[in-house]
Amino acid sequence: MKKKIAVIPARGGSRRIPRKNIVDFCGKPMIAWTIEAAVKSGCFDRIIVSTDSPEISKIAGQWGCEVPFLRQTAADDHSPVSLATIAAVHQAAAFFKEEYGVVAQMMPNCPLRQESDVRAAVKNFLEKQAPFQISCFKYGFMNPWWAFKLEDGGKGRFLFEEALQKRSQDLEGLYCPAGSIWLARWDSLVSANTFYGPGQIFFPLSWIAGVDIDTVEDLEMAQAVARTAYKNKV
Repeated sequence: MKKKIAVIPARGGSRRIPRKNIVDFCGKPMIAWTIEAAVKSGCFDRIIVSTDSPEISKIAGQWGCEVPFLRQTAADDHSPVSLATIAAVHQAAAFFKEEYGVVAQMMPNCPLRQESDVRAAVKNFLEKQAPFQISCFKYGFMNPWWAFKLEDGGKGRFLFEEALQKRSQDLEGLYCPAGSIWLARWDSLVSANTFYGPGQIFFPLSWIAGVDIDTVEDLEMAQAVARTAYKNKV
């Protein structure tokens, strides 16, 4: 029977936040939050961290995750993360001599998704029998219907002018992809070479579970949210 594998891609380099994947996040390395969510969910037969960094490898191991090898390809900051995940699964299949049917990709810079979010996402993916599933969250107070481009002289060019004629409560909800947990059938992933493949569906999470940290400001905001929303974990 083919197994379910979760890959946590954690490249060593980071320009905006040095050592981002292992920076302190409410008392433990940021990557530890993702490892714990994956392990506690009980959804996967194997969980591995894909990294080019011996330091990240050591820390991931200390938090209970397997790092059987270092990343050999897609370790630069230009390669799509999907390629790193695909390469890691190929390596894992050869290393462990296993076959995988389902692949999950869980980004370590999305530390606020919980094990319950992972279980709900995997359950929906298996029930819908989709080839790909991308996590997302609904936009809140930053309403994208009111987005505009700021041009020279302070002039604004609205992207959705027709939306300005409607009340906010009459506008459709819009969603944003989040790196919290992406799922794919392994054969579909190999064929498409990306999680954005034919037949993809989206699975909404709360905006907290979808928080994505790329800048110092993101990090400070996410820590404040964690201390409020997850008091028992920080």
